[in-house]
This record gives sequence, C-alpha cells and structure tokens, in this order.
Amino acid sequence: MTIASRLAAVALASLLVTGTAFAQTAAPATKTDTATTTDRKAPKERTTESLECSKQADAKGLKGKERKKFRRECIKEAKAGTTAAPADKK
Repeated sequence: MTIASRLAAVALASLLVTGTAFAQTAAPATKTDTATTTDRKAPKERTTESLECSKQADAKGLKGKERKKFRRECIKEAKAGTTAAPADKK
C-alpha cells in the first residue's frame, strides 16, 4: 500500500467514526412554560425617590454616565432626608 492509499483509508475510517458519533447525540430537552416563569425574578418596584430623581434627570436632559451619577447622588440624598436636588458638579 502506498502512503496515499493509507491516508485515504484513514480519512474514510475517521469520517465513518465521527458520523456515527454525531448521529448518536441526544436532542436537547425542551423547557416548559411553567419552568421559565417560576425561574424568573419579579422586577423590583421603583421607589418614589427613584422615580422623582429620574424625572429630575429627564428635565436636565442627562444621559449615560452623567445620568447614573446624578440619580445615585439624588437617591442617596433623598433617603438621607434632604429634599434639595444635588448640585451639578462640572
């Protein structure tokens, strides 16, 4: 046997072996609707402080990191008991 015929025989044998290995894999299990709804967490209720700070951020036209920073400081101050909005630091 020549090297080419040996390589061809090995290639053919490997195709046959891998074909049966892939053919024997089990189908993935399907999820039921009840399992997916019970696994999900209920969304958090937004506090009045959070809603008010969001309205203030909207009024100022803040977006992205600036909005997150403003809301974080605003909520912190609102929970501390102060009613004034945090000063804009630029």
